[in-house]
Amino acid sequence: MIEIENVYKRYHTRNHQSTDWVLRGVNFHLPKGKSLGVIGGNGAGKSTLLRLIGGMDYPDRGRVVRRCRVSWPIGLAGGFQGTMTGRQNVKFVARIHGNAKRIEEVIDSVQRFAQIGKAFDEPIKTYSSGMRSRLAFGLSLAFDFDLYLSDEATATGDASFKAKAKQAFNERVGKASIIMVSHSEGILRDLCQAGLWLRNGEGVWFDDIADALKAYGDSVKAAPDANPPLKKAG
Repeated sequence: MIEIENVYKRYHTRNHQSTDWVLRGVNFHLPKGKSLGVIGGNGAGKSTLLRLIGGMDYPDRGRVVRRCRVSWPIGLAGGFQGTMTGRQNVKFVARIHGNAKRIEEVIDSVQRFAQIGKAFDEPIKTYSSGMRSRLAFGLSLAFDFDLYLSDEATATGDASFKAKAKQAFNERVGKASIIMVSHSEGILRDLCQAGLWLRNGEGVWFDDIADALKAYGDSVKAAPDANPPLKKAG
C-alpha cells in the first residue's frame, strides 16, 4: 500500500545552506490493513515523514510509492484561507475531494465534529490554534481515505474532544489504515500493529508495536535527556 524506498530529506536555509539530514535512508513497506505507530525523540523527523507520505513535501533522494488514497496529516490547519470562514473553507475542500452531491453532507459533518459553535461562520484568521485544529480534524475525517495520517491529532482540545477523536480513529480501524505519530503509548497500542522508531535520521522497523515501544522505553532509561518518555495513559 505504501512503500518508502531509501528516503533522504533535509532542509535548506535562506542562505541556501543545507541542514543535517533529517531522514537518512529510511525504508519500509506498509501493507494493506496494517496501521503503523511512529515514535522518536524531538526533531527525529516524524512530522517530516508524514508530510512526505502525504505528498506535501518531497524527498531529496529515494521515493515514496502510494498505491492507495492517502489523507493529508489530520489536524494540519496550515492550508486554510484566513479571510474565508470555516464553512467556506470546508466547502472549498469538499468541492475538490468530494462530489457536488456530498458537499452539504461534508459541511454538516465537519460542523458537528469540530464543535466550534458560531465561529464556524467567522473568518479562520480569528480562530485560536485549537479551533483550527478541531476544524482540520473534522475535515480530514469527512472523507473516506485508505490511509489516514495523524500527527498528534488526538492531543487536540479538552478531555471530551480527545475522547471523541480517539473514538473516531477506533471506528476506522479495520476499514482503513493509520500512520500515527503520538506521545501516548496507550493510543499507539490501541490503534497500531507495527512500529517505526526514528533515531539519528534512520528508521528501525518493528512488526509488533509493543516491541517498538519497549525498545524506545529502554532508550529513554539509558538516555532520558535525548529521548522524552511516552505517556502511559491513552
